[in-house]
Amino acid sequence: MHLFGGNLPRMTSDSIENLSTENRTFAPSPEFTAQANAQAALYGEADKDRLAFWDQQAEALVWEKKWDKTLEWESPYAKWFVGGKLNATVSALDRHVAEGHGGRIAFHFEGEPGDTRTISYAQLLTDVSKAANALTSIGIAAGDRVAIYMPLIPEAVVAMLACARIGAIHSVVFGGFSADALLSRIQDADAKLVITADGGFRKGAAFALKPAVDDALKGETNVSQVLVVKRTGQETAWVEGRDLWWHELVNPQHSTHTPEFFDSEHPLFILYTSGTTAKPKGIFHTTAGYLTQAAYTHKVVFDIKPTSDVYWCTADVGWITGHSYMVYGPLINGATQVMYEGTPDTPHKGRMFEIIEKYGVTILYTAPTLIRTWMKWGDEFPNKCNLSTLRLLGSVGEPINPEAWMWYRNVIGGDRCPIVDTWWQTETGAIMISPLPGVTATKPGSAMKAIPGISAKVVDDKGVEVPNGHGGFLILDQPWPSMLRGVWGEDERYKETYWSRFPGIYFAGDGAKLDGDGAIWLMGRVDDVMNISGHRISTTEVESALVSHEAIAEAAVVGAADALTGQGIVAFVILRAGVAHADGDHLIKELRDHVAKEIGAIAKPRQIMVVNELPKTRSGKIMRRLLKDVAENRAVGDATTLADPNVMKLISEGLKSSKDED
Repeated sequence: MHLFGGNLPRMTSDSIENLSTENRTFAPSPEFTAQANAQAALYGEADKDRLAFWDQQAEALVWEKKWDKTLEWESPYAKWFVGGKLNATVSALDRHVAEGHGGRIAFHFEGEPGDTRTISYAQLLTDVSKAANALTSIGIAAGDRVAIYMPLIPEAVVAMLACARIGAIHSVVFGGFSADALLSRIQDADAKLVITADGGFRKGAAFALKPAVDDALKGETNVSQVLVVKRTGQETAWVEGRDLWWHELVNPQHSTHTPEFFDSEHPLFILYTSGTTAKPKGIFHTTAGYLTQAAYTHKVVFDIKPTSDVYWCTADVGWITGHSYMVYGPLINGATQVMYEGTPDTPHKGRMFEIIEKYGVTILYTAPTLIRTWMKWGDEFPNKCNLSTLRLLGSVGEPINPEAWMWYRNVIGGDRCPIVDTWWQTETGAIMISPLPGVTATKPGSAMKAIPGISAKVVDDKGVEVPNGHGGFLILDQPWPSMLRGVWGEDERYKETYWSRFPGIYFAGDGAKLDGDGAIWLMGRVDDVMNISGHRISTTEVESALVSHEAIAEAAVVGAADALTGQGIVAFVILRAGVAHADGDHLIKELRDHVAKEIGAIAKPRQIMVVNELPKTRSGKIMRRLLKDVAENRAVGDATTLADPNVMKLISEGLKSSKDED
């Protein structure tokens, strides 16, 4: 059986069952290797002197003042390139213009309706300078937090970079999140400003964003202004004195801006990720270490050639992939990129392949969810387009099942493109485990090994490394430049979440195995965070949303294997007594809509089942593992510790007769 073809193996107390074998390997062509940015010697260089290696990578940035010390490490706190001063945007923009590359295209923007914009590095620098002047003019200063809630349009990138230029800390909130989710993130970071748009285009129609901001700001916040980009031109409610049009404030500003230089450890951004409690975690990254690793990994993993490549990372800026591999990494490396606002099937299922052909895309970085969707739609759509410009493919967000990997290689990559299957997290800031495309003989479905400069190991529950052929917990046992510096405002939570399982060692929360050759295979989360279409959503957040409905007394949520989305959300709910309930189907619809309102549409459960009781231990802990067994149609595992052993039989029978959401 292939590892990710069906049900994920379950974590046992000290390891993960090793159930799969994969013997196919694909070495890079001699032609690819000959021109590759990263050669095999890189591993040896990094191993010989890890800190000197990272010093070398940091030289790729523009420094106003060089650092005095590479690393200060007092577990779990790291400072990298201590004493150095820099500005993120000088490395990403000014430097390229000063070197005479201002005419190079930074972004080919493709709007969903078909409108396009071509933005050069010189133009992008001008746009960012104007936006930086605009932010300063309304009182935003270094250290202030700015929430960005936007569609995937160039202004979203400009807003991020303008914040970075003046030392304000951006917190990008994915445009698909609800007003409540936006409010909790505004409150947690204590944002002073929200940058948004009237709306964006998705699935062939305009959707509104500004109303969600208006709703969010009915809550208690210190937001004094809302800056609104006019994207769709739809009717937009307005609060005089608070709301400002982007074009009215930004366009008249002076086109140059003198950047200020900040300490290497100055916070660059906060990005919220689901936690194991209902409250999201504000992961924050600082400037120099993050930029060093984002630029280095982008250069060596994607083999970027700025003068000839057209690179397309399909992620949204609302996620870490968009931050590291659409904004900071590629721009520091002077890359030309594609940015597409819309959905893959609008106006038809071949849209993204047409875009590859239109712009001559050479490097494509996307998620297994999309690859599986393309597979489901059929080969006819990619086959209609000329994809021969592609020379490298990447995958991100979750482990890719071998069948999807092979399809990606054969159908999209014409059986010639190396695939870099990358493992990393919001918390790690940049890629940690990945093939090097000119070096590694890849195996379908494996991220292979830690990149040069990174130390990743698979250990048992005692923290002892497992031998080849065994599974366990994936840990990082050496600090790395782009590592998170904490959870915003929650120091104890940072220590508890990431550093308590194995003292002094970062535990990512993922299970992994080593195959017979020592290649790393990721095996999914070992905690209660679900991976839905590449989005990490906590079970607790969804449970909290369900219980906030007046009809629900208790809820348990699991992520069940889903051929298309990686995992689908299956919820089990207990109704409140004494509340008049809608009939079954109507209630289920109501609950699904309620979750979408509370958290966002991405978190809508695939299935909801009303039960009389949940499987609980005698101490009252819900045994989600057993619910997951049922949701994935497995025989229920050991239920001896249950307070009521009969409960699982009833749930199993009930779920078989319940309907999936269409």
